[in-house]
Amino acid sequence: MAKEKIVLAYSGGLDTSIILKWLKETYDAEIIAFTADIGQKEELDGLEEKALATGASKVYIDDLRDEFAKDFIYPMFQAGALYEGQYLLGTSIARPLIAKRMVEIARAEGATAIAHGATGKGNDQVRFELGVAALAPDIQVIAPWRLEEFRNDFPGRAEMIAFAEKHGIPVTASAAKPYSMDRNLLHISYESGVLEDPWFDASAPENKEMFLLSNSPEDAPDEAEYLDLEFTQGNCVALNGEKLNPLQVMEKLNELGGKHGIGRVDMVENRFVGMKSRGVYETPGGTILFTAHRKMESITMDREVMNLRDSLITRYSTLVYNGFWFAPERLAVQALVTESQKNVTGTVRVKLYKGNIIAAGVKSPVSLYNPDIATMEADPTQAYDQGDATGFIRLNALRLKVGTGVEQNQ
Repeated sequence: MAKEKIVLAYSGGLDTSIILKWLKETYDAEIIAFTADIGQKEELDGLEEKALATGASKVYIDDLRDEFAKDFIYPMFQAGALYEGQYLLGTSIARPLIAKRMVEIARAEGATAIAHGATGKGNDQVRFELGVAALAPDIQVIAPWRLEEFRNDFPGRAEMIAFAEKHGIPVTASAAKPYSMDRNLLHISYESGVLEDPWFDASAPENKEMFLLSNSPEDAPDEAEYLDLEFTQGNCVALNGEKLNPLQVMEKLNELGGKHGIGRVDMVENRFVGMKSRGVYETPGGTILFTAHRKMESITMDREVMNLRDSLITRYSTLVYNGFWFAPERLAVQALVTESQKNVTGTVRVKLYKGNIIAAGVKSPVSLYNPDIATMEADPTQAYDQGDATGFIRLNALRLKVGTGVEQNQ
């Protein structure tokens, strides 16, 4: 009889290398290793050979960067998503794409289960498994770190390294970095280790080697750089007049933002599982895109449409953060967002300087801003009669006057 097949989300690090071998032995199954190329760069080097040497029967390393930028990052930015006022959701938005591709591979390979190396304390376990539940509820999910048997076998790093040595698993057994890191096209996140102390200053000069995508603002160029971003229906389609696809936009913005020290965030956030955790993020390109997109909306989006969309930002951001990308409520909100973006077209000019994104101009062929109406001089269009404001104010003041009168008579 053919062996059961399990698709494993594989990074090549110590955890997923150990999990690969452990799954193969524990379940007597074929392990298909899957790595999504979503912008990790050199972290992907040698992964296929390593997975096969560890016991994988087959390895997928799929370039999903175009899909990530076009179908995940761009729609999320159209929604103005910002979790707890600071986090641009770089890790969160990558997980549904990974889950989607794992399901596709499982279907193609006839696998009955999917496995991941996310811990039982984090958000990623929820994101992966909610994605699988929405797309393929019949597929089993194996989460070794939530299995007592696995935790008994590997109570610490020393036991994992010993297991690797015993089984000839090619894992570097040097001391761990004093923090963990996750990288993709949108950002790099840093957490745990020394960062678990919220008083630890990640921005201090002695810690500058931690950051990989951006200069510190102090080390950024002393000369500002101007950048034009062209938008069509809420999507950035060109930089400085050069037409680019979403992946190219993100790569170029990361380069420019990193150069000028843009996009660093240090925050304590609320995990979905209930605890607070401290994260440090580099999102140089995403921060520029987010800021420019908001600027573009300022002259092209109707006030009440903007108010309605903005009222959903917290809900939308929480849905992404918690792993509900494929949930019907996120899809419903996205439909509203798409409708809100139909006139978000034009060009935004920004100035990049030492960690700052400074507005330097905005224009649109469908601008709702009319200087003839807004002017403090005589309005040549006569579209606004200042005398009308008297009745407008009187009607809006009525309930305030009535309320105050009731209070005074008590």
